[in-house]
Formats: sequence, structure tokens, C-alpha cells
Amino acid sequence: MEVYKFGGASVRDAENIQNVVKIISDTRKSKLVVVISAMGKMTNALEKVVNALYAEGKAAAEACLDEVKSYHTQEIISLFHKEDQVLQQVLPFFDQVSDLLQASGMEQYDRDYDQIVSCGELSSTTLVDAYMREQGINSVWLDARAVVRTNDRYREGRVDWQETESLISEQVNELLQKHDIVVTQGFIGSDAAGYTTTLGREGSDYTASIFSYILNADLMSIWKDVPGILTGDPRRFENLTKIDRLSYREAIEMTYYGAKVIHPKTIKPIQNKGIPLHVRSFVDPGGTGTLISDEIELNYPPVIVVEDDQALVHISTRDFSFVAEHHLSKLFDLFTKTRVKVNMMRNTAISFSICTHDDEQKFSALESEMQDEFKVIIDRGLELITIRHFNQEVVDELKKGKIVLFEERLSNTLQLVVKNVPIVKRK
Repeated sequence: MEVYKFGGASVRDAENIQNVVKIISDTRKSKLVVVISAMGKMTNALEKVVNALYAEGKAAAEACLDEVKSYHTQEIISLFHKEDQVLQQVLPFFDQVSDLLQASGMEQYDRDYDQIVSCGELSSTTLVDAYMREQGINSVWLDARAVVRTNDRYREGRVDWQETESLISEQVNELLQKHDIVVTQGFIGSDAAGYTTTLGREGSDYTASIFSYILNADLMSIWKDVPGILTGDPRRFENLTKIDRLSYREAIEMTYYGAKVIHPKTIKPIQNKGIPLHVRSFVDPGGTGTLISDEIELNYPPVIVVEDDQALVHISTRDFSFVAEHHLSKLFDLFTKTRVKVNMMRNTAISFSICTHDDEQKFSALESEMQDEFKVIIDRGLELITIRHFNQEVVDELKKGKIVLFEERLSNTLQLVVKNVPIVKRK
């Protein structure tokens, strides 16, 4: 039994959905669970619906929703001979969102976000499953919300592993007795009250690893638009190298530091059961890709991860006292409460600084909580560069045209918080 995960780029339109179904048909060797993301940029488009609801009102949100609905309708017409049947399956998801927009009291942004944005995954998986069955493939659609149980931390749901394991084991194994392929959604689950929850942006990889772990998969495959895991982002860098094999440990380190090719939570569940992960290309399905497994540590080339939209948050006490242990304890409680993720940190006698993603909403909440006891200064417009297995030549190249505001060196990892500096020229 295997698990495949296809991201939004692979199912962005009718032509790509046809390609995904061909890949599944050509490569499947056993029973299969297929985890699929929303089509193309539909998660971003549905985020606009939520933001319009809270910033401009229900009419603006409905207008944004109509654009998403229209996109899906056109792709359904392009993909199916009998589109009416599929439209009858997909359009109710949009009707549910429309009903929510009209009923929303605009009091719980995160909860509304999850109910609305999840429409993307529900729609895309319905299309893929319907097209497979039209092609004569014995597949079945599964609502992930029926088997992935989380707490009620909307937008960052934490999986209840015990209940999720019970639900997936019972329901998916029963479906696989009657069907060759189960098609389900990444990124989404539900809480005990029945509300839809999401696992965090790009969480579909994590969903696939949850199913792989619980079903004792022989292999998990993630299909991307790159030939495998590269030594950097091809949109930023040239002369990159594909890494043929990675250990679980190295993959965990890379994703922790922000490598976008795999969601950070993906590796640990499959590592616990020794399930290999194959990162493959849906553009070139015959390529070798990258295999992540429990092999011994290898020698790796320098691997570069760049995080944009970073900020340095400098915190000091108002009473001129040192930043002591009790202050740090309180600060980390506040980071948890306001959902501020610490990418780097440093403390001195009189201040404590962190590098984090620049998020005005979170910073406002953080400053509000801190104002009585702490002073806060924020530097914005920064990059966080992480270099695994660095050498000086690569470091020097990446520092060109940059001011380094923050630097941390470990045995084989270098992190730099940098700001672009224009080259001074004589008038």
C-alpha cells in the first residue's frame, strides 16, 4: 500500500488533472491513497474571500467567491464530457461558503478562515476522483474531515493522533477492500464540535504522512514541479544540484530551517516507522527524484534556504532590569499566545531579540500584550538566509550587497539575517 500527494500546481487546471490521473494509472503498483491540495492558487483566492469579508463586507466577499466558483466551473467544463453531474457535486461546496458568508458575525476570523478556505481541497479532490472514475479507475472519494481529528486551534490544528488513528484505520482500510484508490484532501480536518480545521499552510504533505504512518504504507511519494530536492530554490539560484538521497535527519533539518519542498511536520511520522519518502516530478514522472530514508548520513553540498518578509523584534524591559529567566518564560508564553514563530533568537543582559516572519496582525497583538512591561522595536524588510554544510565561498557570494544584522554559526549551519544595501555611486 502506498500514499501519493499532489500539490496545487499539479492539479491547477484540466490539463494538469489529466496528467495526474495518467501518472497514477502508469505508476501505481498497489492499493493507493491519494492526497490532493486545492487547485493552483485557489487557497490564496479563498483567503481573499475571508479578508474581503472582514475588511469590506459580505458583498465584496461574495464577489471574490464568484471568481473562484467561475474558475472551477470552467475547468469542469473543459475536463468532463458530462459536466452537469460533476457540477452538481462541486457547486454545493461553494453554496455552503456563501451561506457562511451571509451568516457570519465576523467575530472569529481563524474559524471562518478554515470553513471557507477548505472549499478548495474539497472541490479539487472531487474533480480528480470524478475524472478517474470516468476513465474507468476504481477510486472513491473520502472527506478527510471524517477521519483527521484535531483540536480547535483554527489555522494550526494539532492532530489528535489516538482518535485519528482509530478513524483512518477503520474507514480507509474498509474502503481499500472495495476500491483500488482512495482520494482525499490534504490540509484539512475537523474538531470535536464538527468545525473544519486546517493544519497550517502547505499542510497537505503532513496529511500524507499522517495517512502513511497510520496505514503502515510501504512508500510515500510527493509529486512536485521540480526534479527532486535541490540545493536551493531554482527561482532564486542557478547551478543547483539535485540531491539523490537524503537521510531523515537531514530532511528534518532542512525543513525546520524553511526549505519549501516539504512541509516541516512531514518527516517525523514516517521516520518513526521507517517509511521511505520519494520526492518526484509530475513534469518528468520517469525521473529518479530524491529518496529520503533511514540511510546513514551522507556528505552533502551546501544547501541554501531563503526566507523573505522577515523582521527582527528587539525586546527590553521598561524598568531597566536585566532580561532574566522569568522574563523569558513570560515572553515565550506570549509568543505561543500570539502565534509568533521564532526563527532565530539572541539575548543580552538588557535585551532579547528574535527573528520571525513579518506579520502586522501578530505584532500588534504581541505589542499589546507586552506594553506594560516591555519596550519593543521592530526592524522590517529583512531576509533570513540559512546555509547547511556551508563553505566560505558560498557565504561570501550570498553576502554581496547585504548588511548582516544577525549571524549565528553552528557546526554545519550558518544563519544570516540580512538587509539589502544599495551600492553607493558617485554623482
